[in-house]
Amino acid sequence: MALTACGDDSGTAGPPSPHPTPTASSSAAKDPTGEHLVLRRRETGGIAGIGGPGSVPEFSLYSSGRAIVASEGARGGLTEYRLKPEALQRLLDGARAAGFGRSHTVGSDRIADAVITVVTMGDAKTRIIQPESQAGAEAKFLKRLDPAGWPASDQAAPPEPYTPERTAVLAGQTPGTGATVKEWPLGPLGDGVRAAGAICTLAPSGKVPETRGGVVWRSEGGTYSVRLRPLLPGESSCRDLN
Repeated sequence: MALTACGDDSGTAGPPSPHPTPTASSSAAKDPTGEHLVLRRRETGGIAGIGGPGSVPEFSLYSSGRAIVASEGARGGLTEYRLKPEALQRLLDGARAAGFGRSHTVGSDRIADAVITVVTMGDAKTRIIQPESQAGAEAKFLKRLDPAGWPASDQAAPPEPYTPERTAVLAGQTPGTGATVKEWPLGPLGDGVRAAGAICTLAPSGKVPETRGGVVWRSEGGTYSVRLRPLLPGESSCRDLN
């Protein structure tokens, strides 16, 4: 779907966004809870179809200075970082200077199976196609969204695992032929709402059983494959995953 969006070889697509982009102070003031999403990076596309429905964004930054980052590796997981206010402001200023304050596309939409980095900042969305082959300010800035390069002096606390209170259970009906079948211990999987390409229900994270490949779950007479999607800050329902 990302490959069909507007854009051309010129490196820009669409007019500048008329909406202001967030700052560390203004975003927090608009959000009664004091925390609001200000910057997000997501990978999509590729031969394997990464970044599909229900996937966790690789990087989410909030006005409180909290950053939730998807960990690498087979088991995945999320890590929480905390930036000091001045470091957060420098990062947002750098993002605006790199051009992320307006919606546009960098690179050619004509590359089949391209990996696309999508950065959202406020209402602005920037698509960087094959970022490793781009030399502009947008692609160069992506390195600053890797917390591994953040100095300890910029961080208000050591990184720690992020564990949400609730997890979205994304279920899809399947025959379950040749698979191990287990009884689902929580609410009926088929009673959820359609979201992220699946039937979605919410459950307390501490009660959700471990899911793995090769196992299907029996619930109310049906069998389902299950994916888990932890809710991020600001997400409270299945519809938020869309």
